[in-house]
Amino acid sequence: MNSTYDRTFEWRFDQAPEALWPALADTARFNEAAGLPKHRIDEVTQPDGSVRFFAKARKGPFNLAWEEVPVEWVDGQWFRHDRIFSAGPIAYLSASLQLEPDGSGGTLGRYTLKASPANFLGTFLLKTAFFSSVEQTFTALANSASAWAAQSREMPFDTSPPALEPEARERLSNILARITKSGNDHGLSQRLADWMLTAQEVDLERIRPLELSKRWGTDERKTIEMCLQAVKAGLMQLRWDLLCPRCRGAKLTAPSLDRLPSGAHCGSCNIEYDRDFSRNVELTFQPSPAIRKILSGEFCLFGPMSTPHVKVQIALEPSDSRAVPAILPPGDYRLRTLEIGGEVDITHTGGAFPEALIKESEVNTGVHSDAGTVRATNCTNRRRTLIIESRNWVREALTAERVTTLQTFRDLFSDQILRPGDEVGISQVTLMFTDLRGSTALYERVGDAGAYRLVREHFAFLAGVIRERNGTVVKTIGDAVMAAFNDPADAIRAALEVQRSITAFNESLDGENLVIKLGLHYGPCIAVTLNEKLDYFGSTINMAARLQGESDGGDIILSDELAKDPIVSAILKNFELAPENRILKGFDTPTTFMRLTAQSLATSNT
Repeated sequence: MNSTYDRTFEWRFDQAPEALWPALADTARFNEAAGLPKHRIDEVTQPDGSVRFFAKARKGPFNLAWEEVPVEWVDGQWFRHDRIFSAGPIAYLSASLQLEPDGSGGTLGRYTLKASPANFLGTFLLKTAFFSSVEQTFTALANSASAWAAQSREMPFDTSPPALEPEARERLSNILARITKSGNDHGLSQRLADWMLTAQEVDLERIRPLELSKRWGTDERKTIEMCLQAVKAGLMQLRWDLLCPRCRGAKLTAPSLDRLPSGAHCGSCNIEYDRDFSRNVELTFQPSPAIRKILSGEFCLFGPMSTPHVKVQIALEPSDSRAVPAILPPGDYRLRTLEIGGEVDITHTGGAFPEALIKESEVNTGVHSDAGTVRATNCTNRRRTLIIESRNWVREALTAERVTTLQTFRDLFSDQILRPGDEVGISQVTLMFTDLRGSTALYERVGDAGAYRLVREHFAFLAGVIRERNGTVVKTIGDAVMAAFNDPADAIRAALEVQRSITAFNESLDGENLVIKLGLHYGPCIAVTLNEKLDYFGSTINMAARLQGESDGGDIILSDELAKDPIVSAILKNFELAPENRILKGFDTPTTFMRLTAQSLATSNT
């Protein structure tokens, strides 16, 4: 390698390292704000199963090509990013950031650049303008990040989005009017539009409603509903991302469920993986190209904030041991390698973290390291990269399992169905079945037309409650309703509201007194397309329907499994639940279920 030039920039911040890290360690965002170009990445699998990453871009007059060396980091403390060039004036470039508490609540930041020239021009650049230009740009960005951490600006860095043409601005105004008129605006669409027109591209490549909701402090369901309506109105496009279960990258995307394959290949991890509605099928959004075009490519493929669930990523040479300072909070973690290989899940209770032992096809844990240190040993004869990641990543994703149980999604995107014959496993869904007690007598008493009107009004009443509790009406069968909920707590709250609100509803029915039978159960099932709509199939559905059949009306029947759910149990702690046990039609063994009687509903003050 040619002679190496280096420069360290020191910055002092008033904020603590953990407040600065999300901005300064977001290498994709930082690179975009610095004016660096997007680049294309080619993933090349090696004979040993590892993957190398090669990139190409153009910067000014230079055609650049390089190999991306996977970034190393410890969350909140430091990162290092190396590139080895095969084209351009630079042969090697390394960037590293270190954040250290300064003892007074602030931070000392050190940003170090090391570079080797590839030719005379590279030597000239490194000896003259390169480092001073970078220092000026990066210091300005560091100051912006500090202001953001101090909450004196909304976004970490400034950006220069393309100006909106007059025709596009008129189109946008018409789109926002349609969203507002729809009832799904919730006062958020103008805020979304303003953000889309000014945000960095890294924010818009995968718009995630749950992240928006957290950032804005808004209700999750209402934020999701607004995004769905924005797609229908032409402000955004939706896409289904099939995430790799190892690196969490969206390795395959599709505009509709029927075009989403049952599995995919991750070149980064060199593995095949299956589709799972509960874990790795995520609904994300992008701006409509008519409003703002997003260029293809990457500002930075790797980086701490590209995979924020990864808390430690460090490389180890063959037969090497390494210890790095790191304090990992209590929680559930997965230890694996960037390269293809095994993994191990652990629950860390705090204090000393177990040593990671990297073997050829597995990762094991050894004795605990010293408190405040992560230790790893590479027991193989090739370079390996250890990853320690939090297993809570899915909480930030709007999974297919969740969004397909929202009424607004069903209303707006009834065409989003699976291919005929296709089916997808769902790990857990809560089903509610309702029916009218004495509907035959109702038809005889008021006639077909009158009874039909009452049934339709009662459907609307149920649908309103179900929607407000984040559920969806899957279908109606005669006088019965089948509804689905992603969260069992939402389902039980909806059931309580139905039975407690039916009296007030009946007061609008000219003397009629409708009584609703209701049953609840949760468990795994499969999603299918039936009668050109998304539907559910399996024993969980059958059990929920049978439990509804055990209802006397005005009460709530719920399975023993659902009643024992910790959150459901807490909701029902002040109610009297009566256990019953009998053989239900279609099931061979006796089923235990709980009855929340109409009297208990009436007397409880919860």
